[in-house]
Amino acid sequence: MRVLALALTLSLAAVAAASAQTATPNNENGRYSFNPVADGVLRLDTRTGQVSQCSRSDVGWACKMVPDERSALETEVARLQGEIATLKKELLARGLSVPGVPSPSATKPGEPELKLPSDAEVDKVISFIEKIWRRLIEMGGTVQKDAEKKN
Repeated sequence: MRVLALALTLSLAAVAAASAQTATPNNENGRYSFNPVADGVLRLDTRTGQVSQCSRSDVGWACKMVPDERSALETEVARLQGEIATLKKELLARGLSVPGVPSPSATKPGEPELKLPSDAEVDKVISFIEKIWRRLIEMGGTVQKDAEKKN
């Protein structure tokens, strides 16, 4: 009888230990990290990064996902990037320039393209005009001196 009672006690202990192991949350080799808070526990899923707040209720423990502002921001950034791309395409289709995007030639087919002079060409023209101006000043001085001699 003692052997039967001992066997029954050992089997009940084994069943209790097995049920206790299944009753505790399986952390799947460290997948979840738990941090105590005032109302319960925060559970972090280390694989997905999602956070849940777990608290005791009348029925038992319940976990609710914590809103993730990061995913909302990433969604908004993706939406705005798509909108910007659409607007750039519309501007290019209308022949307008888009900052940061090389635009096709603004001239229409058949129209000559405006070609501006280089810095060296501009410097040559300026030095030529300066020489002409100095000669005009010299000529004016010579005319004034001749007029003074005649008077």
